[in-house]
Amino acid sequence: MHEGHKKVRAVWGSRLGVVLAAAGCAVGLGNFLRFPGIAVRNGGGAFMIPYFIAFILLALPLCWMEWTMGRFGGRDHHGSAPGVFDAVCGRKHAWAKYLGVLGITGSLGIFFFYVYVESWTLAYSVFSITGEYAANNNPEAMSKFLGAFLGGGKPFSLAILPAYFFFLITFACNFWVVWHGINKGIERFCKIAMPLLFVLGIVMVIRVFTLGTPVNPEWTVEQGLGFMWNPNFSALKSSKVWLEAAGQVFFSTSVGIGVLLTYATYMKSREDILLPSTTATVLNEFAEVILGGSIVIPAAFLFFGPQGTTQAVEGGTFGLAFTTTPLIFNYMAGGPVLGFCWFLLLFVAGATSSVSILQPAIAFLEEEFGFSRKRVILIVGAVTFFAAHLVIFGDGVLDEMDFWFNSFGLPLFGLIEALLFVFILGPSRGWEELHHGSPYRLPRLFKWIMVTVTPLFLFAILAGWLVTDGWKTLLMIKLVEGHYVSLYTANQMPWVIGTRLFALTLVIGTCVLVYIAWKRRAVAEKLHR
Repeated sequence: MHEGHKKVRAVWGSRLGVVLAAAGCAVGLGNFLRFPGIAVRNGGGAFMIPYFIAFILLALPLCWMEWTMGRFGGRDHHGSAPGVFDAVCGRKHAWAKYLGVLGITGSLGIFFFYVYVESWTLAYSVFSITGEYAANNNPEAMSKFLGAFLGGGKPFSLAILPAYFFFLITFACNFWVVWHGINKGIERFCKIAMPLLFVLGIVMVIRVFTLGTPVNPEWTVEQGLGFMWNPNFSALKSSKVWLEAAGQVFFSTSVGIGVLLTYATYMKSREDILLPSTTATVLNEFAEVILGGSIVIPAAFLFFGPQGTTQAVEGGTFGLAFTTTPLIFNYMAGGPVLGFCWFLLLFVAGATSSVSILQPAIAFLEEEFGFSRKRVILIVGAVTFFAAHLVIFGDGVLDEMDFWFNSFGLPLFGLIEALLFVFILGPSRGWEELHHGSPYRLPRLFKWIMVTVTPLFLFAILAGWLVTDGWKTLLMIKLVEGHYVSLYTANQMPWVIGTRLFALTLVIGTCVLVYIAWKRRAVAEKLHR
């Protein structure tokens, strides 16, 4: 073994710690911002039908696959996807380790833009308590406030300095946590942050439910919940609704990123993975469906009514977060404090996810190259700091990274995991490995779902995208009034091309690192014979 394997690998300090860390990875901005708007736009209560189908057929099976393969790879002292895939597939399928590269670059790519959006929530928590946005009394004014905060469309001007200041603080906080490792960093942080997150969420739900009818006696919280959950079954006829449901499940449960795969490698070889993995996923669903579905939309309905809430939902995720919810707090008694709590809730949710998605890259450099924690943090910090600046200053870069690393990258890596689990690890071997060390047994129906339905479902999603929109995305065109035009403006095009080249370079560069690491491993093994 080379020098990286001489180190004693970290393990989770407690079962509670691993559950909260895994839940912290999953519970994020998608639960409180993305989910409510998508549900309302796609049939309300009816949306929950494809949502829960995707949860049962995709999220849970992939979650169990990742924990199974991750613990398996951890026995061979691997903490990242290339090593895990190599351990699972063996020498006969040596090529599999290169597929694991997507489990490193995907999580890093999400961090590039996620940390910047996360910093906005920290800024708005401060703005709320100091009354910075209190004078804005309509969505247009609040939208201009957000635009001014982000540099007013001129990111290279001094106007962006406040946003950049909060980005630096958020970036530093993330790396301060991961600096301290699995036990003293991520696990300890999540043990504090996750209970705080749920307490703040419950406080916000209680406050929304006790607001009464502050604007119109007919706009009640019951009607607000009805606006959110009344089913429109006609929406189920649209394939887009089913794709949106699958995408939301991927986004919110954090499957396909590579983090759960890495987290599982820190489990002891005979330790139960079935209960903690399932518990963490259920906690995520509680945060999303119960808390996320009971705050933003009902509160918006109380103050803006059905028409205003519909307009807010159509404005998109960030419209709800940064242009509508501040207005709601401006209408409330104690609004500055409640606004501070709301945006602090979002910041904590974002932070528990962002510190998690750094770990696959850190584990790879630590364990495959034997680098010290300090050296690894400096390398990963430099790469992510540079890439985050592309997001901050580049026109269209955030959306481009979001699509390739998130919307496309997660289902692709999930499909790769499912295929390796089924065809390389093997259904029977994988099923027994999942239950190894656990006093519980899943119904055998789930084995059939994992082996058959999940891979086919994922393949259908990716193939459907490629046939309908994928080729247009690759060619950077869209259809407008019967004619194909550029998908991007002249200003965006250089940034978008640069972003794609950067992403490609990141993937190829990581493949080279994997090649070097395994060459070093082979040389070390020969020397020890």
